Amino acid sequence: MNNPVIHLGLAGLGTVGSGLAKIIQENSDWITRRLGRTLKIKTVMVRDPAKARNVVLPPDTLFTTSMDDLLNDPEIDMVVELAGGIDFPRTLITRALQAGKPVVTANKALLAEHGSELFELAAANGLGLYYEASVAGGIPIIQTLKESLAANRISSITGILNGTANFIMSEMTEKGEDFAKVLGKAQAKGYAEADPTLDIEGIDAAHKLTILIRLAYGLDFPMSGLTVKGISKVEQFDISLAREFGYRVKLLAQVREESGMLHAGVYPALLRRDHILANVEGPFNAVLLEGNAVGPIMLYGQGAGDLPTGSAVLADILALARSSCSPNNTGFLESPLPPARILAPEQAVFEHYFRFTVLDRPGVMAAIAGVMGEHGISIAQVVQRQYSPDAGIPIVFLSHRTSMRNVAAALEAIGKFDFVLASPVHYRII
Repeated sequence: MNNPVIHLGLAGLGTVGSGLAKIIQENSDWITRRLGRTLKIKTVMVRDPAKARNVVLPPDTLFTTSMDDLLNDPEIDMVVELAGGIDFPRTLITRALQAGKPVVTANKALLAEHGSELFELAAANGLGLYYEASVAGGIPIIQTLKESLAANRISSITGILNGTANFIMSEMTEKGEDFAKVLGKAQAKGYAEADPTLDIEGIDAAHKLTILIRLAYGLDFPMSGLTVKGISKVEQFDISLAREFGYRVKLLAQVREESGMLHAGVYPALLRRDHILANVEGPFNAVLLEGNAVGPIMLYGQGAGDLPTGSAVLADILALARSSCSPNNTGFLESPLPPARILAPEQAVFEHYFRFTVLDRPGVMAAIAGVMGEHGISIAQVVQRQYSPDAGIPIVFLSHRTSMRNVAAALEAIGKFDFVLASPVHYRII
C-alpha cells in the first residue's frame, strides 16, 4: 500500500458505512496530513445499488451486489466490512484474507463467535484484521489494550458496553418508570431496535466482552463460558430500593482474575453511588480497566452512532495503512491464542442483594435468615417494606461476600417455603 491513493472496498453503506464515508470526505485534508496519502472508497457492495443514501459518494464509485468486485480488483488495497450478520461477513473476510487483502470490521458478533479462526487465518497470511469499532463505538478501547497498555497485566475490566441498556436503566432510575415504558422511549429515539433482544438480554455486551478478554489476557474465552443475564426482568421496586441503600443498578460486563482463573459475565448489578461507572448515564458507554503498572483507567464516550463508530473504523484504516508490514491483530504473538482457564460461575464471589415476597406470618424473616446462614451467607442489612395484603411483604437482604454456589443453594431452599409468594429476586453487588 505505497501508492498515493489507498483504495477501499466497502461492504455495507448503512449507518456506520455512511458515517465513514462522511468523515473521509469532510476530513480528507486532515487524513492526508497524517497519512501522507489519500483515501478513496472505490467500490461499495450493497443489497440494493439503487436505494437512496444519506451520503453522496463521487460519481466514479462503483456500486455492486457482488463480493467478487471487492475481492478480485487488484486496485482495492483494503476491505472494510460493515454489513453486519455472521455468515456473509465470515465468508467475505475469509476470502479477503485469502486474497491477500487486509480487513477492517466492526462486527462484534462475528469476532466473538468466530474470531479465533479469522485471527489465525490473518496471522498465517501476515495480514491485518482490525476491529476498533466492534466495541464501544468511538471509544478507543481496542487500541488501548493492544498498544497503550501492552506492558500491563490486566486484573479486571468492568464496563457499560451497551448504550440501549444503559439508557433504559438510567431512565428507570431517574424517572421512576417501568421497563416496558422506557423500552418504548428507547425505540422511539432510535436507541433500541424493533427487536431489542440482543441489547436488553445482554448478548451484545457479551459479544464485546469476549473481544476485550482476548485482547486483555491473550486467551481464547468462548461465549459459552460467560454468564449472561439481561435487564428485561428488572423491576422499578428494586431500582428504587437500591437507590435508597446508596446503589444504582447497571447492566455490567465484567472479567476479573480469581484464583489464577478468569470469571466473566454480563448481568445487572448494584454499584455504589460513588462508583465511577454509576454516574455513566443515557446511551453512553464506559470501560474501567485495572492494570498492575498503570492502576485504574476509565474510557468514556459514545458507544454507537454513525460518526463515532465511523471514526473508529477510520482509525483502523489509518493504522493498517501505516503498519501493513507487521499488523498487530490481537496484541499477542501466539496464534492461535491458548484457551482461558475459566472459573466455574458458581465459584465466583460477590456481595449480594436479595428480595423475597412473603406472607405476613411470624417467624418468616428468621426462617429465611436461618437458611442463608446454613449456606454460608452472612447478612449485612435487612429491610422490610410496607405492602398491600394481596401482594405480600417484600423483605430485602444485603449480604457480605459469598460464592454464587452458596447463593444458588440458599435460593433453592428458600423458594420451597410455602410462605414465599414469588420467585426471589437476586443481584450481585459490584
